[in-house]
Amino acid sequence: MALPRPSAPALALLPALALLPVLITVVAGLHAGGVEILLTCLAAAVHPSLDPALLTALFSALQVTLAMALAGWSLSLVLGVLLGCCASERLLQTWNWPTWPALILRRSLALPRSVHELIWGLLLLQVLGLHPAVAVAAITIPYAALVARVWRDQLEALDPTRLQALLQGGAPPLAACFTALSPAMGTVLMSYGGYRLECALRSATLLGVFGLGGLGTDLQLSLQSLQFRELWSGLWMLGLLSVALELLLTLWRRQTRKAQAGQRRLCLFLAGVIVAGMAGGLWLQVLLPDSGIVVWQGLALPDWRGLTQAAAELPWLPLIVETLLLTVLAAGIAIGLPPLAMLLAPSRFWQVALNPAWALLRLIPPPLTVLLLLLSNRPTLAIGALALGLHNGGVMGRLLREELEQQSVDQQQAMATSGASARLGWLYGLFTPRSPGYLAYGAYRTDVILRETVVVGLIGGSGLGWQLLESLSSFHWDAVVVLIGAYALITLLGEWLSDQCRTRWLQS
Repeated sequence: MALPRPSAPALALLPALALLPVLITVVAGLHAGGVEILLTCLAAAVHPSLDPALLTALFSALQVTLAMALAGWSLSLVLGVLLGCCASERLLQTWNWPTWPALILRRSLALPRSVHELIWGLLLLQVLGLHPAVAVAAITIPYAALVARVWRDQLEALDPTRLQALLQGGAPPLAACFTALSPAMGTVLMSYGGYRLECALRSATLLGVFGLGGLGTDLQLSLQSLQFRELWSGLWMLGLLSVALELLLTLWRRQTRKAQAGQRRLCLFLAGVIVAGMAGGLWLQVLLPDSGIVVWQGLALPDWRGLTQAAAELPWLPLIVETLLLTVLAAGIAIGLPPLAMLLAPSRFWQVALNPAWALLRLIPPPLTVLLLLLSNRPTLAIGALALGLHNGGVMGRLLREELEQQSVDQQQAMATSGASARLGWLYGLFTPRSPGYLAYGAYRTDVILRETVVVGLIGGSGLGWQLLESLSSFHWDAVVVLIGAYALITLLGEWLSDQCRTRWLQS
């Protein structure tokens, strides 16, 4: 007898069960005065500090963060497009070149994208010193590999009929590729590139939390000194900047849609990206004139004996189990929370009221949430899972809102007229048609969460991320190399599994 197969809506709601053990653990760990600290922090959100000197300092730090994000974002997009083209078998076949270099390059790019930008930043900090270029490079390296993967996959998924027709008509390969592929690829680059800019801003803030400058450093210092009003002043400034960037990107897309030729749209966007990157680099030099030049300090490369000894000393089983458990709990919260929150009150007013909540969850970096919870709680793995889950839940909530806005409400209205409750109408009439796509993105987000487990290493004892930060702080480079290799292997396996899940759910 075949077992019943859960439907896509049920699979999207069931992960919310991860909230139960996490919340039970967090509530049980509250100590005296902890609730008062949390309430004080929340109250400060509506009464941020408006001290002119503070706002001036925060604005200067925000400019540093934005300049880092723009420079890293621009470099990653340009390099990602170039690498993605070189990794495309279809483009190499257009010039009648062998395709094996593309395969090697595609496999090689898996390593830099599997390592979180925070790890890149901490590693580069050791060899380059404290310099704004470290944050830019830390964003550029993994983002370029991610963009290359998306760009290459989209190139391979395009219908080759038009390209083949142009080649058979005698068009040069470069002109044929640009004419046939640029209309669709321009749309891909603008959509994914805009999303990457928001990610770059969050990454630049996160790197600042770990001491690489910008607004993140100020936010961490404010939280550690319990200056909650100053903390929220910086967070609200960051939120306004995020909204402004989103509005500018939306305006840019509307203006470039007026361009009749797809080639022109692509060229305009690439030109804008390059200008933004140059502006970000020059901006950093103006804001930080005393940063000096980058000096390579060098490190002694570990030998095989040291690597094997470090691998033998590490407690692999608990580290890997804790990392996977942290990922599963955080992914369950991130995937299950948005549809559950919308299902509990499916009214139009509640759906609109949730939008600022999703934005606020995306705004606060997970390490700050961890530090805030540690003020009122004892260190547990549940704290890291809650911080990661809420942050990524904000991303999933925004995606679900955008997906539901594109869904027709006819079926929901038909169910309402037939006597179905508002919750049933929302679940089966509005959410069900979009649930396979939501689950597919949830699988991708789980892969992202697995990489982000390193950022909650501050809680202590939380898997590979904590051990990696400990090894970095003690300059145990043999253990650092081994841990990064293990992290990369696990994330690549998780990436493969998420790809399989996405393919299955998108075909259902």
